[in-house]
Amino acid sequence: MNTVIDDPCDWRGAAMGSATDWIHSLTPDEIDEIERAAAHAHSLGKTIDTLTMEDFPLPNVGVRLSHLKESLENQYGLYVLRGFPTEGKSVDDLRYIFWGIGLHLGTAVCQSYKGDFLGDVRDFGTSDGRLYNTNAAGGFHVDTCDVVGLFVVRPAKSGGLSRIASTVAIHNEIARTRPDLLEVLYQPFCWKTTIPAPFSAGHPPYFQQPLFSRVANKLSCLWLPVKINLAQGLEGVPHLTDKQREAIDLVTQLAESEEFAVSMMFEAGDMQFVNNHVCVHGRTAFEDYTDEARKRHLFRLWLSVPNSRELDVSLKPTYGEVGAGQVRGGIGRECGLRKYRTYEALVD
Repeated sequence: MNTVIDDPCDWRGAAMGSATDWIHSLTPDEIDEIERAAAHAHSLGKTIDTLTMEDFPLPNVGVRLSHLKESLENQYGLYVLRGFPTEGKSVDDLRYIFWGIGLHLGTAVCQSYKGDFLGDVRDFGTSDGRLYNTNAAGGFHVDTCDVVGLFVVRPAKSGGLSRIASTVAIHNEIARTRPDLLEVLYQPFCWKTTIPAPFSAGHPPYFQQPLFSRVANKLSCLWLPVKINLAQGLEGVPHLTDKQREAIDLVTQLAESEEFAVSMMFEAGDMQFVNNHVCVHGRTAFEDYTDEARKRHLFRLWLSVPNSRELDVSLKPTYGEVGAGQVRGGIGRECGLRKYRTYEALVD
């Protein structure tokens, strides 16, 4: 497994920064079609929880979304739709539109034990341990789903730069320079089970899973080293070896470097989609407005997509299902809730 993978997702920051085929500016006709689809769905009396793909017809934009799915799986693992007008629309209308677009891409999976299926990414000033509720910088990581989508309702006053790095490129760099460490990354690590009570009953305190795996020469990088660090000190969990620590540090160092990461400043109306199997993402800290009506606000979707790759059986503890195209991933399935905004008392 410590060999180079031939994959179009083997890109580096400078090349992606100068490329243009992963960013599509929506045309006036495409915007009109999306708005007409939303109006049609509303005319049917459809709420988000009852909306289907057929209720939100996108005959032409749907072709673009099919290309987006193909690009995420078989090209760069990153795609941005730019320029959807947010001015003059209510936050709930924009929420409805993003959900409708998501229906054309895949199946939304739960993002938290609060039952979030369409989450709000804002600085709520909370201490619930979830980075997206704060204005702090976020280290590189993946979300436990095939694809994560973000829709920018309002960007920050300053900062909040989105950063993406290809784990295929990182994998291949390590294969060339430190194949001994790449072999370590394919071996199982101990991960802390982070399921809260009462849903944690019957689950072991930790489980084993690799950081890198592949099936049919398709990589999946499950980059959440924080859960490995949290497992340290649990009864029965061995201390990380020097090589394990070195391997984790090397991936982190490469992802954070200007050579491997591409950065983008979000604009209102951006819709960014990232394939978690082949890209890690993070963000810089940001300064926000004091006016609630101007504060940074993004929507987030976690999607299971129909053209997803087969995963190694070792990833079952996280994804549940590992077959290609199966509905899988997410967290909080056990809570049995379905929410479409993170806080009911949210003020916009």
